[in-house]
Parts: sequence; C-alpha cells; structure tokens
Amino acid sequence: MDPSLKTTADEAERSSSRSKDREALTRRAFLKQAAFAAAAVAAPFPVLADPYAPQTGSNTAAGVNPVRPVRPVRVSGRVTAGRASLAGVAVTDGLAVTVTDADGRFELVSNTLQSFVSISTPNGYAIAQNPSGTASFYQPIMADESGEMAARFDLAALDESDERHGFLVLSDPQTQDAYEMGLFHAETVPDVQETAAALSGRRLFGVGCGDIMFDDLTLYPEYERGVRQMDMPFFQVVGNHDLDFGPTDDGSVRTFSRHFGPNYYSFDRGEVHYIVLDNVFWHGQGYIGYVTDDQLNWLAQDLALVEAGRTVAVFNHIPQYTTRHIRTGDGSPSISSTTVNRERMYQLLEPYRAHVFSGHVHEHEHIFEGGVHEIVQGTVCGAWWSGPICWDGTPNGYGVYEVDGSDIRWRYKSTGLDENHQMRVYLRGADPGAPDEIVANVWDWEPEWQVVWYEDGMRRGAMARRPGTDPLSESIHRGSDLPERRPWVDPVPTNHLFYAPVSPNARQVVVEATDRFGRTYTAALG
Repeated sequence: MDPSLKTTADEAERSSSRSKDREALTRRAFLKQAAFAAAAVAAPFPVLADPYAPQTGSNTAAGVNPVRPVRPVRVSGRVTAGRASLAGVAVTDGLAVTVTDADGRFELVSNTLQSFVSISTPNGYAIAQNPSGTASFYQPIMADESGEMAARFDLAALDESDERHGFLVLSDPQTQDAYEMGLFHAETVPDVQETAAALSGRRLFGVGCGDIMFDDLTLYPEYERGVRQMDMPFFQVVGNHDLDFGPTDDGSVRTFSRHFGPNYYSFDRGEVHYIVLDNVFWHGQGYIGYVTDDQLNWLAQDLALVEAGRTVAVFNHIPQYTTRHIRTGDGSPSISSTTVNRERMYQLLEPYRAHVFSGHVHEHEHIFEGGVHEIVQGTVCGAWWSGPICWDGTPNGYGVYEVDGSDIRWRYKSTGLDENHQMRVYLRGADPGAPDEIVANVWDWEPEWQVVWYEDGMRRGAMARRPGTDPLSESIHRGSDLPERRPWVDPVPTNHLFYAPVSPNARQVVVEATDRFGRTYTAALG
C-alpha cells in the first residue's frame, strides 16, 4: 500500500479502536462546559469594558473578592553553586524583581498574599527538579513570627555550554479519566522518549503548555509519573481546565501551584530568555484570555534585565490571536480563544526576537502579528482523545524545538508516526467540492514553506492553498453520532490545505513540501 495511504488507514484504525466500549461525553455536557467561557461576555467586571485600562490586581478586577488582611514579609537569601556565589540572578515574588549581589545575596519585601519566591535559573546551570521530574526553582513564602523568611537556592553548574539545547512543547494532554491517562502513558510518553533519544546531543527541557488535566485535578500525580518517565525537567503552564473553579481568579491556581509552583516565571537557556505566563483569567462564571496587570508589571521588570535584540520565547495557554473567526465566518475572534489585551505584551516584546507558544484551540497555526511569531500548536490529545487527529486534521502530537545560539528551529511531531510525517495527501476527489483535485494537509505550513506537485515524474508547479476541512476529519468527526467518544467534535476549517488538478490518467502523483529550514518532505499517490 502507498505509504501515505497506509498512514491514513493506520490513523483511521487507531481512531476506531480507541472508540470501542468507551463512554462518550454528551453534546449537552460539552455545551455546559463551553457556557462557562461564553458567560464571560456578560460578566460584570471592568476587564471586558476596557482590556487596556489599568487594573489593581486580579481580585479587584473581578470586582467581587473582599479585601484580605495583608502583612509584609521580608525575604532574604542567597543563590550559590556549591561554594561559589552567583551574582546577577533575578529573584522575584511575582510582584517585584531583584538581582543577587556579588556575594549571591538578595533581599525583597513581599507580603502574605504572595505564594512563592523564585529565581530565574541562569544559563550555564542545570534546571533543578522536584522528585516528580518537574522543574524546581521556587520556595513557598512562609514567614516567621517577625515577618522574616530565609531562602537558599543552590544550583549545579553544567559541564558544558547550553547554547545548543532543545525543548518539547506538549499542549493539552487534557486527560479526563483513567482511560485517557492510559493513552497518554501508552502513546505520548514513549513517543517523547524516542524523540528525546534522537536529540541526545542537546540538553532538553519540556513544557506542559496548559490543559494538563480536563478538570479532574486529582490526576496531576499521573501526569507527574509521565514526566518522570520522559526524563527531562518539565515546566508547566496553566490552562483553563487546570483551575480550581472558585468565585474569582484569585485562588484559581491553588491546586496547580501545589504541584508545580508559580503560575508565571522565567529562566534562561543558552542565549534565549524563556518566560511562562498565565493568560487564563477566571472571573467566577467563566474565563477569558487576559494577562493581569500584576503579570505585565512583573514582565516589564523581568525584561528590563534582558538585553535588547536577544531571542525571547513566551509560553502561555490561550493564543494571543488566531484566524479561526475568519475561517468560520464569524465577525470577531472569541475572547476565550484569544488574549484580549495582547497589545500590551507585544509592546513589551518589541525590542526582542520574540516567539510565543500556545495551544488551547486543538488545531495548528502559525500567526505573525505585533512583531511576534506565535505557534498555536496542535495538541497531545488531538480532538479530546476521540481519535488520531485534531479537528483541523493535524495529528495528535507536540512541538519539537532545536536551539543553536539565538536561533530556534521547529517541527511538529505526530505521535506514533515518523518525524518526516509532515503532511497527509488525499486522492483526487476526496474533497467533494474539488472533484478533479488532490488535497494535501500540510499542518505546519507557514508562508516560508513551498508546496509543489509532480505528475508521473514531471514537476507541475505550486499547489493552491485554499481554506477547507480535512477529509479524514470529515470522515471520523462529521455527524451527530461521530466521533463516538466526543460526538460534539466537528471538522474545523483550516488554512493549511493545498489543492492541485491532477489528470485522471496520472500513474503517480508526488507532493513535495519544503520548510523554511530547507527540509523537504514528500508523499506519493498511485
């Protein structure tokens, strides 16, 4: 069987086997969850009235949280590497940022509302890990009777430069129950292990880019078990399904923080400065994409320590922007699927070579807006563990990033498939609206790619990119009873489909796609 057709058949078979004997989440249950986000439209708090108006903090912005008594805490400590003192290391409580002096010492005045004191792990030093394998760079703020706290961070120097490193971004594992957690362990974890082995010449870290859970936060330890098996330090991002659904944003990350520490922070690897933000704003009835003033003020202080022109990479869960509303014919982007005050972050990132990594929407897209390149990633769970693909046809998977100096190269890794599986090609007429054309879904496409086709060995030219829905998604997602486990999933129009008018007499058709890094991928029909 032709390799590309076999891949499609394998994906469909995996979809069918997953669906058997599993309880489906009803459309009503899903719509009930979606209503949480929709309720944000009517939420009576100032953020939606003017997303760029200064707010005094998330609990005040929500307008419903009573003022709690606040006591100052003076945190003093030292950052070392064995007997060596580390100067210039950024230390923060999430509000103020200070740096260590020549003797590695620091002091900052925090308060009892802040949960952690943390460091921005500098380049050249190992990322410390918790016993679970997750990154450890923080300590709980716990004052003594006199309002004082001592903190010590002892790092281990690397034995070689970390300018050549890499990272994997796993967005939306979103495991809802033991069955889905079993898929995560049986499919994703070993795939990541294989990818890491192939990148053994690079120091790696991982990022769980939000929606680690699907509301049941008691499953966090099982995620941590997977992290231990993947055997690299993992940083975590807050997703909308990782929250404690209380009355306000304040306190919504208590369980998350108990496992993983602060919900926003930074660190360095080689020449790149990395930042994690929490842009899921929970207002008591639902959530919107929004970065609080506390975070933006912290981000300004954090970036003030980063030389202009450096490469900066930001991880958050909800995209800054997507083109979904354009593809679906809606008038404006959803406030629960984009970040309503993204211009504030764009302004802060303007002096840098900035990349943003997000997930949330269960499809794959590259966005170039505000001077920033954002990769909205396909998800680990695809279309909520209903089969082998997201609803735009992107395979279940994760992002693989290789860093040399200040340059980042990327590719999308499909779970369970070869790293060169970068497109899916369909026979002539697979799209009923284009009966004389073949269709290629090139999910990691962005404007620097070239996609061409050959007919019986002769190059015929560039394929035409047009919006549409993926034929495999149509076959396994379209219909009131499909897919079996998630019947509310339907195909979503995407902008990475390519069409070519192929002769009905062609014996062989080859699609060739070349990315911005000069890597060429092919798929054949016939």
